[in-house]
Amino acid sequence: MSTKRLFIGVELDEFSRNILGSLGPVVQGGQPTPIDQLHLTIRFIGEVEGTLFKDIAEALRSVSFQPFPLTIEGVGHFPPRGKPKVLWAGIKGGGDLLLLRNHINNALFRCGIPPEKRKFHPHITLARLKSTSAKRVAEFLQNYHDLETPTQSINGFTLFSSVLTQEGAIHTVEQRYRF
Repeated sequence: MSTKRLFIGVELDEFSRNILGSLGPVVQGGQPTPIDQLHLTIRFIGEVEGTLFKDIAEALRSVSFQPFPLTIEGVGHFPPRGKPKVLWAGIKGGGDLLLLRNHINNALFRCGIPPEKRKFHPHITLARLKSTSAKRVAEFLQNYHDLETPTQSINGFTLFSSVLTQEGAIHTVEQRYRF
């Protein structure tokens, strides 16, 4: 039986992806997220077997939610202290995302998947950093601290599978769920 590495996310509109995709290559020594791979992760699930994959895909159909506005705002890095490894764009507000995540967690729990223990920090990964100087990261944060995209309407969420490669993760849409 095959396994899949799964996560649930929100796909971004083309305009936002193009804006964010232009930021990743700005910092030297980083590996930018390809434009077609930019997304907002709501919940990482991990490796699952084929039968559990089918149960998850079916359980997510029960998630009912209303469309909501999403605005991407500001930039930052992980970890917040120490050597930065990831550059990200943040989310303005985020209350609707948190509620949607709770609904998704409830559906996953019914499949036997326990809730994530980490605190939810909604963000979009712009680049993974390898040999980027602290000075370049500070310049990036200074130059783009006031980033704000036009508000987009979120009308659903997506179940993705992910394959890790040396060039980075490759995400595949497994199922889209509309509100």
